Amino acid sequence: MQSVRSTPLAALALILMSLIWGYNWVVMKQVILYVDPFDFSAVRTLLGAATLFLVLAVLRRPMKLVAPAKVVLLGLLQTAAFTALIQWAVVAGGAGKTAVLVYTMPFWVVPMARWTLGERVRGTQWLAIAVAAVGLVLVLEPWAGHGTALSNLLAIGGGLSWAAATVLAKCMRRDHDFELLSLTAWQMLFGALALCVVALLHPSRPIDPAPYFFGALAFNAVLATGLAWLLWLYVLQHLPTGVAGLSTLGVPMIGALAGWLELGERPDGIELAGMMLIGGALALISLAALWQSRRTRDAD
Repeated sequence: MQSVRSTPLAALALILMSLIWGYNWVVMKQVILYVDPFDFSAVRTLLGAATLFLVLAVLRRPMKLVAPAKVVLLGLLQTAAFTALIQWAVVAGGAGKTAVLVYTMPFWVVPMARWTLGERVRGTQWLAIAVAAVGLVLVLEPWAGHGTALSNLLAIGGGLSWAAATVLAKCMRRDHDFELLSLTAWQMLFGALALCVVALLHPSRPIDPAPYFFGALAFNAVLATGLAWLLWLYVLQHLPTGVAGLSTLGVPMIGALAGWLELGERPDGIELAGMMLIGGALALISLAALWQSRRTRDAD
């Protein structure tokens, strides 16, 4: 049973984690002035994996690799494809808009889990998907011809890749006993190695060794990977899963706000309405999950 004292600490951890992950969208947008997106994706995930293995060693957690073939596939989806797609997306698109489109992931998970895991889709989930679909159309504004179609597709592709990795991870955790932090470190390592191959094969300009480039690397490896993952595990340990899931809504909203304030990426009225609909749909689906988990707990 969680202590009274642990709850406010978990809330603070949640806020800090959301700020780190949310602001990182601006960092990913700004750093491409100094480095090719694929080169940065490879280096940051490699350093991120090294950071996670260091954390495992410090915490004396088990590092055993379980189900290696599945972990490699997870790394290709969760780290390689996801990171490459979102980093490429921010090249041509806004950081805030990309964040919102990527965080449509929960809506892709619902039908994927229905087809692969046989999970039932409830009425609230269908309502959330319908609301999100309207919001997605408003954000994309296909009638406007803004010229960022490629960025939008890449961001949605990132969300789809993340959703596929989420469903795969659920299957793996059902069939095997994994240490979450160890699984995250191993899949990130395999995904980072795949990104290194892509970066070597893809022609790119030389890296500009500016202070911002090294700062962005440190931010991603130490804060966005090492510290944020520790904060996330602490939150999951001390708050209900539904509450923790609901809290991730802050990440794309912080990304959009940071892009607006720092990069001048001010959405127009229709785009803003779409973002709000997607945020509302995410809240609806998270609240439904929280309500269901409470019902299940009460029934036990």
